[in-house]
Amino acid sequence: MGRGKKVGDAIKRAIGVEGSFKEAILPMLGYNCINIFSGGSGYVIGLYFLAFLTDVENLSTSQAGIVVMLATLWDAITDPAMGIITDRTRSRLGRHRRYILWGIPVMALSYVMMWNSFGVSAHGNAGATMLYYVLAYMLYKTAYTIMIVPHTAMLPELAPDYSLRTQYNSVGYLMNSAGMVPSFLLVASIFGFVKMSSFDSDSRGKFLLVGVVLAVFYSMAALTTFFSVRERSSLDMVNPRFEPDYVFSEYRQVFRNRSFRQYFIISLFYMMATGFYSNSKYFFIKYVAQKNSLYNLLTTVAGVAEASAFPFNYAITMKFGKKKCGTITTPLMIAGLAIGLFVQSSQSPAISLIWTILLFLSMVLYPIGFSGIGFVTNNIFPDITDVDEMITGRRREGVIATFSTLIKKSISGVMAAFVGMILQLFGLVTGDTVKNYEKLHNTLYAQTAMARVGVRVCVAVIPIVFVVISMLALRGFSMSKEDHAMIRAAIAERKEKGSVTLTPEQKKTCERIAGQKWENMWIGKSEPKTENVQAAK
Repeated sequence: MGRGKKVGDAIKRAIGVEGSFKEAILPMLGYNCINIFSGGSGYVIGLYFLAFLTDVENLSTSQAGIVVMLATLWDAITDPAMGIITDRTRSRLGRHRRYILWGIPVMALSYVMMWNSFGVSAHGNAGATMLYYVLAYMLYKTAYTIMIVPHTAMLPELAPDYSLRTQYNSVGYLMNSAGMVPSFLLVASIFGFVKMSSFDSDSRGKFLLVGVVLAVFYSMAALTTFFSVRERSSLDMVNPRFEPDYVFSEYRQVFRNRSFRQYFIISLFYMMATGFYSNSKYFFIKYVAQKNSLYNLLTTVAGVAEASAFPFNYAITMKFGKKKCGTITTPLMIAGLAIGLFVQSSQSPAISLIWTILLFLSMVLYPIGFSGIGFVTNNIFPDITDVDEMITGRRREGVIATFSTLIKKSISGVMAAFVGMILQLFGLVTGDTVKNYEKLHNTLYAQTAMARVGVRVCVAVIPIVFVVISMLALRGFSMSKEDHAMIRAAIAERKEKGSVTLTPEQKKTCERIAGQKWENMWIGKSEPKTENVQAAK
């Protein structure tokens, strides 16, 4: 019992939480348990799915990219629909919680399907194989949307305070690691940790095992969140009438929010950079650096680096505000990407060792920078919803979150196809084609010089451009901790009294953050308290 108390106290000190472990930490752990699923499942997909499609199921890079693109575009379409559904849900369980339970069986089935075609690919028909994996991936994306969109939309209600949200998100980062690490260790133990074996058609049974075990693991994590979280009943909520142009009207209002536009640009280009990098990293390690056997070890180093950056990101955020850690660490992300422009293979043991050291250095610098700007985007999203409430007088977490993901995921899906097409355009070959060539010529990792150039373009050149744009946008983000506290207090006063009393300077701050005139926003319009209460409902 004493040891458990010490562990609890250590966690509370690490994230700056006051109060008992039961009252302060357990709610955060319960809410974020589902992050084991969202972090772990996506992490494994990002590391192995494209390699599985190309090297095990014998799709070309462009065919594999199309599979990812179509599923991601479907994901982008379903996200906004789910956001509107959650925002309008009337239930004694609240607007969001029950959807987590409904999505679990769909998620478990689809995750298993993603790692085995159950004989479809054995016929050698690439079109049928593509169709199967498009459907399997779309089903998984649907389940993910059903579960994660409501979960994300819950946070502003559960944690209305600026610092409390950072603490919830910090625990969320820890729970992401709690999903990523065991998921990765499972796959690494199957395919080789220190020396990973090459993937081929004989690996199908091992990938099926991965899918089954992880589906069970993620289901248990999501169930824990469902039983841990409590929401207020939404049965008395009054929804606006659903008109044919309701969806478009809602999303037009989102872009009226200047802070949202800033957040959107930051996260969009950040997501584009990571999309290009993650979709091409496997091919870079295998065919350019020719260190395929070190793939899992390099991934481990990257994961440790990202996790080790968390205390620094948290401390900087709590002391200096939510964007500071991004401005400090993003240059490290660029440096890690830049190493990809130079690393290559060598027959000389000494030179090969140098390139290996640089490769490991890249796997340290990139995730540290990645974690910083990622921490920023996760932390500023709940504050964007408060600015939207200042403008509209309504809580619209689901609409805001899903409108953002609609465009970002659409672009991300198209980029996955672009990566595959670029690699194929440069002449990269995979699967049995390269395997047979290697056997015939008694060589390994056979690719042309032009194909290797294509990999460098996707893994380094394009991501660097996108990261620079994201970093410049981050520097322009203008809402501070003090600004947010003032906005929250003004919203509370407006709801209670029907009007707000702020200084001219405070009103100008609200206008700067919202990008609108004070008198045009809900916060600047006075009305009787009774009417205001009805509008708030």
